[in-house]
Amino acid sequence: MSNAPPRLQLSRITKTYPGVVANDAIDLVVQPGEIHAVLGENGAGKSTLMKIIYGATQPDSGSMAVDGQTVRLANPQQARALGIAMVFQHFNLFESLTVTQNVWLGLQARHTLAEVAGMIREKAAAYHLPIDPQRLVHTLSVGEMQRVEIIRALLTNPRLLILDEPTSVLTPQAVQGLFDVLRQLAAEGCSILYISHKLHEIRELCHRCTVLRTGRVTGDCDPREESNASLSRMMIGSEPPALPPRTAHTGEVVLGVHELSLPALDPFGVNLEHISLQVRAGEVLGVAGVSGNGQRELLLALSGEDRRAQASAITLHGQPVGNTSPGKRRAKGLHFVPEERLGRGAVPDLSLMHNLLLTRTNAVRSSGWINMGALRQQAQQVIARFGVKARSEQATARSLSGGNLQKFIVGREIDARPKLLILAQPTWGVDVGAAAQIHREILALRDAGCAVLVVSEELDELLALSDRLVVMARGRISPAMPVAEATVERIGLWMSGLWEQEPAAAQHEEQPA
Repeated sequence: MSNAPPRLQLSRITKTYPGVVANDAIDLVVQPGEIHAVLGENGAGKSTLMKIIYGATQPDSGSMAVDGQTVRLANPQQARALGIAMVFQHFNLFESLTVTQNVWLGLQARHTLAEVAGMIREKAAAYHLPIDPQRLVHTLSVGEMQRVEIIRALLTNPRLLILDEPTSVLTPQAVQGLFDVLRQLAAEGCSILYISHKLHEIRELCHRCTVLRTGRVTGDCDPREESNASLSRMMIGSEPPALPPRTAHTGEVVLGVHELSLPALDPFGVNLEHISLQVRAGEVLGVAGVSGNGQRELLLALSGEDRRAQASAITLHGQPVGNTSPGKRRAKGLHFVPEERLGRGAVPDLSLMHNLLLTRTNAVRSSGWINMGALRQQAQQVIARFGVKARSEQATARSLSGGNLQKFIVGREIDARPKLLILAQPTWGVDVGAAAQIHREILALRDAGCAVLVVSEELDELLALSDRLVVMARGRISPAMPVAEATVERIGLWMSGLWEQEPAAAQHEEQPA
């Protein structure tokens, strides 16, 4: 293997967009069988570079060689013909089609749908990524969509596999299963480009690491010989500050959910069964669980997008709101950050300024006309406060990197000074510095008396933010536990719905207000 040419060699790759140099003379070498991390803060140029390698974007200058042969890829089809596969951070799936149909469309070889369904089941079982091939994509959670993308890429038997934030919504158990798969692929000679903001993952998995900052290579190292702190310094120039100590002083119950039971909206959804929980002013309640266990259905009911609940099943400040609209709940102080950034959290082709109007109406005059100056100023304030890298408040949501768009959406809702903030996957795809900032803002909001509900598959995040934790499994909610009593092992057991097997004394039931 030592005499083999590099699987991938980039020389002086440069790509410029109006007002920004995304990639500035980048050199990168990936050897056969190497798991190579590309690390950088949001907007560092990682995704642009990966799209160039995959043929989805063409560089302005520079050269690229695969297995020693210089190539210029005009499209992803040419990349796939060379054995290059990519799993994007933003999924490329047709929501109205089944899992099988989506995978079938991405395969070059001729297979029947029945054959593809069998291939999916085989890969899903081998790599511990369970998915039903007959599910319609629009019924899947974000985590399940991630599994579809990974399985589709693996079915092409790639020689170079590009993974862009592949574990962002996977459980710890599923992450370890994926790592086993990647190590096996590398041992068989497949090269892997691994983009992640999770420094501990890079140190555990990867053989080499290239660090990007503002479009340039600023470091190259063996991450196994580095610490989280040293990698953070290479990436953002400093270590993220520690979270402030807890100073929570809980007040009245802001959100109450009382025996909420709802049948699923679609045949592949999850029924909600007797959900009861409380979130008080000045506390963060974390919701852990494997994606696809009813989190989506619960969030739809809490946000008001699903209004089938009895009015009394959901209360805000003691007032029944179970069947009211999102707008009426927002008027009572509820703000919501969905897990889907583009299309739900933001309209892709609208400017950041106009995306504020999705949940903020204080720039709308009583006459109905929009105060454009006030709206522009509000957008500029969110961009500056949360360090959003965008050309201006006029930039479209689609033009931002995933992490920067996430910062804007979270910032938009936090800046509204909510009384209740519900966040789904608040730091998905966000770099370590930005994640630390979002966490600090959430805790500052809590300390100011806001009630916060965080649904996340990042256990480290939940343990760092939460005052109490519940676990969701098969459409049910566990009793709440103080975060001081939460362990990864205990949460893992509860993710399988095993909390009922614990002695009653070990559980902390919700107390009525």
